[in-house]
Amino acid sequence: MNTLNRTTYPATTYTEKVVQFGEGNFLRAFTDWQIHQMNKKANFDAGVVIVQPLATGMAERLNEQDGLYTVYLEGIQDGQPSQTHEVIECVTRGINPYEHYESYEALAYQPELRWIISNTTEAGIAFHPTDQLADRPQQSYPGKLTSLLYRRFRHFHGEASKGFIILPCELIDHNGDELKKIVLQYADLWNLEPEFVAWVHQANTFCSSLVDRIVPGNPKQRMPEITAELGYEDSFVVVGEPFHLLVIEGPSWIEQELPFAQAGLHIKVVEDMAPYRTRKVRILNGAHTAMTPVAYLYGLNTVAETVDHPVTGAFVRSLIQDEIVPTLDLPAEELEQFAAAVMERFRNPYVQHFLMSISLNSISKFKTRDLPTLAAYIEQTGKLPQKLVFSLAALIAFYKGDRSGELIALNDDIAVLQQLAELWKVCDNSQQSLHQLVTAVLGESSFWGMDLNHYSGLTEQVTNDLYHIQHQGIVVALQALMDHSATPTS
Repeated sequence: MNTLNRTTYPATTYTEKVVQFGEGNFLRAFTDWQIHQMNKKANFDAGVVIVQPLATGMAERLNEQDGLYTVYLEGIQDGQPSQTHEVIECVTRGINPYEHYESYEALAYQPELRWIISNTTEAGIAFHPTDQLADRPQQSYPGKLTSLLYRRFRHFHGEASKGFIILPCELIDHNGDELKKIVLQYADLWNLEPEFVAWVHQANTFCSSLVDRIVPGNPKQRMPEITAELGYEDSFVVVGEPFHLLVIEGPSWIEQELPFAQAGLHIKVVEDMAPYRTRKVRILNGAHTAMTPVAYLYGLNTVAETVDHPVTGAFVRSLIQDEIVPTLDLPAEELEQFAAAVMERFRNPYVQHFLMSISLNSISKFKTRDLPTLAAYIEQTGKLPQKLVFSLAALIAFYKGDRSGELIALNDDIAVLQQLAELWKVCDNSQQSLHQLVTAVLGESSFWGMDLNHYSGLTEQVTNDLYHIQHQGIVVALQALMDHSATPTS
């Protein structure tokens, strides 16, 4: 059987306009997939040169396939299961700068290059004071980038049109601002001329980004079946979900350089991406965290099982629609569309998203993902959000470490686990004892950054919910909550 490459597959070759730091699954199934769509549907004519950011990587292996690979998109679209696949043709070559530094350095001199994209993990955007301009290459990604920018500045004599649009995709807040700050640190460390610093500011545009697509990666166990379906060998098959969203915080003129609208892509260029980040964190991540202790104690194990179940599914939908969405500051139509897409993503039958994997560090996740919703809901309505409060009670029950006699493999900071274990050890499940437990948990500022007992009625409601969970079981307690929610009030 043939290997996928440009000899066995009639792929288009595009003008190299993008330098990409990172050859991992996410960028290949996300940004490279988007560039491929713009090439095919909007004549973008953008080839991608992938730079391997670490000494060990896959650039050489990717070159064996001439940059070609297959993306499978699997999930729910318009309420129906969907599976599609296509060969991505935009990657022209990979470079390992640790073995072929000259090829990497030569990128600085290619006049058509316009974009720099990266995903070097959250640890990749970091300042390494030992990096030097003469290194071949520097160890850090920002060091490599600064060196590349400086050589381009020198080669083109500071010409403004030869600057880059720089789009980091690492999952840190204000990633573009952080990357630019470190580039300027290196310029200072290396005593580079003021004219270069001015060129960095004036000719280059550092954008922050919000990226959203679940990419499970290479489907190793399914590869025999996939290879038979494709009819060729592909070592770089990558699986992702159909949903995608890229929010770029940058100047509006970027829209003139990216034909994403013609390609039907969900890309937004905005002045402030904070509302979109908040929307994702509170709806997608917040619902994940809030559903986990409820559904796991209920006896379920995956997200798909949870949203497909008549009771837990109704709980999640009500949580999102009635408690999370109303607290967000974006147009109602956008929020409703995003919420509907989130529910489709949760139902994805091709991805087993285990609740226990989401449960890692649940206390800190609840603080960052769900407490802001709780606070906003109370401020706006003067009432407690019943589903979110029930989830908080279930979270405390979850940290008891028992699911109907089965030990729960709790995974959190050791201090958190020890503190909750001590509190549960002295609790006899009476109303008074549970109230003391809840008061202690809600009052632990190292968990929440504040004393949650200050919210009127919260301690009592969490205690009541926890009492019902402990004495009636979560199945009965959750059904009672949902029945009460469905009862109209006069």
